Amino acid sequence: MLKVGVLGAGHLGKIHLRLLNESQKYDLIGFYDPDVINGHKVATEFGYTYFDNINELIDAVDVVDIVTPTLSHYDCAKKSMEKGKHVFIEKPITNTFEEAEDLLLLEAKHGVKGQVGHVERFNPAFLAVKDKIHNPMFIEAHRLAEFNPRGTDVPVVLDLMIHDIDAILSVVNSKVRQINASGVSVISNSPDIANARIEFENGCVANLTASRISLKNMRKSRFFQRDAYISVDFLEKKVEVVKMKDAPESPGDFDMILQNAEGIKKQIYFENPDIETNNAILDELETFADAISKNATPVVSLRQGTQALQVALQIIASF
Repeated sequence: MLKVGVLGAGHLGKIHLRLLNESQKYDLIGFYDPDVINGHKVATEFGYTYFDNINELIDAVDVVDIVTPTLSHYDCAKKSMEKGKHVFIEKPITNTFEEAEDLLLLEAKHGVKGQVGHVERFNPAFLAVKDKIHNPMFIEAHRLAEFNPRGTDVPVVLDLMIHDIDAILSVVNSKVRQINASGVSVISNSPDIANARIEFENGCVANLTASRISLKNMRKSRFFQRDAYISVDFLEKKVEVVKMKDAPESPGDFDMILQNAEGIKKQIYFENPDIETNNAILDELETFADAISKNATPVVSLRQGTQALQVALQIIASF
């Protein structure tokens, strides 16, 4: 088992603490939080060991799980990696692209591994169809959330949209060619609503919308590709796969047949992939343990987290 310590005991930090404590792949040593009152409260309530010195915790573990505000990700990761510790960093990887690039250098220099907490990669709905997404040419993503003060220290692009940016980059095998975007601040000092159009060199276009002041929650993405339409509901954990193939010469009474202007007939049919229930946060943490143990590349590497951040920052810059 890998000895692990958690930095940050806020809402998400407490979830990580609980799951790491339950995991068979980690030995939870304890946690650090700069808020001493909160640290002692969490320790008393849940029984985890509280360290009031960040360096003592880092020295005591093999893996540092960073669940602190974005602005402190870089300093926490740098301190950990320089001590030879593997790091799991909640998204976004850092606050600036330069900080993320520096972590890539530290990862190589100190021979450690890092993973970024883009949890939607482990969403069971996305896992059920990821292998069916081939060369998508148009993607539409909507991520809407009711207002919550947590996360408003960064623009909605870094808070919410970056989930979809990362998922899209993981299935589009092409470099970004151009980005056009707009963002509006309504409640926060940073944009609360944003829309971005990402054009890739291979011709794929992705249209992303994110809002943290909506009346209802929505997390849906739709992928359009040759002869297929794939819809992923990240919130409800449902998928819809609609495919087309050449129509049979003698279609059945219930076959759905379309004919285009050139007279070509296609048959529409549906696939229902199995969706396996999981705990996405536990899975991302445990696959990181596997990557360390097997000396393999993490599912969401620091480089991939850096690429998602770079696109997100380009979106913000184009407002």
